[in-house]
Parts: sequence; structure tokens; C-alpha cells
Amino acid sequence: MLKEQINSDIKEFLKAGKSFEAGVLRLMSAALGNKEIEKRGKGEDSVLTDEEIVEVLMKEAKKRKEAAEVYKTGNREDLAEKELKELEVIKKYLPEQASAEEIEKAVDKAIAATGAVDVKTFGKVMAEVMKELKGKADAGTISEIIKKKLGISN
Repeated sequence: MLKEQINSDIKEFLKAGKSFEAGVLRLMSAALGNKEIEKRGKGEDSVLTDEEIVEVLMKEAKKRKEAAEVYKTGNREDLAEKELKELEVIKKYLPEQASAEEIEKAVDKAIAATGAVDVKTFGKVMAEVMKELKGKADAGTISEIIKKKLGISN
């Protein structure tokens, strides 16, 4: 299971003297712990599935990517670089990301399946594509491709 892998890797990184990587994984472990507490609070079983773990890791990766962009905009290359290094560590625990070509195929398939033609049917297409590519592609990228295919201007 993915959570055990992360915990095991924390120990390995610490033994190898890789404190940066261990620190990033500790943050991920804390985020997973928060998700477990959230589930417990809703009266659900607190054990996370690999799918839920990937969801949490995707959110954490997105945070790093957005923070890096903000830092670059503010001319703080040092902080942007740190965020990108953290992102690289997180990516090792995510499923392989879909290529732009794979995303476009999934979008084409979803448009055909839903009969989408305009902005009103955008949500249906998005839902269909997300079902297929959950955890394998960024929602923002998917959204851009759908808008391009449906001729929707931002």
C-alpha cells in the first residue's frame, strides 16, 4: 500500500542522510493523517484507500506547483526552486501522468459520448474525462483541452 511505502521511505531517507526528502514525505504523511481524521469525523472508516492517498498527493503537488509560480512572479527563485524540488519528490508517488495526446483522446471520447457542443455541456464532458483520468492528469489541463475542443473562450 502507498502509505506504508511513504512511511518506509521516510526511514530509508533518514538513514541515508537525505533530510530534505524525508521532510517532504513527513509533510505528505501529515496530510494523509489529516485526511484520516477528516474521514473519522464524518463517521467513516479512517483507513485510506490508495485512490484517496493519490488524491491527497495530487492536491499537495498542485499546491507546490502553484506556490512555485507565485514565487517566480515575485522574483523569489530560491523559494520557487524549493517548491519544485518538493514537487519532484511527491511526483515519485503519483501514478504516471497522461500525455497531452492521451488527454485529447479521452476528451474526444467524452464529447462523443455526451454529445457536447457548447459551454452548457462542459460539465458533463469534464465529469466523464475525470472518471477516466482521475489521478493521471491535472484538472486544469483537462479543462483547457475541453474548452479548446468545444470552442469556448476563457
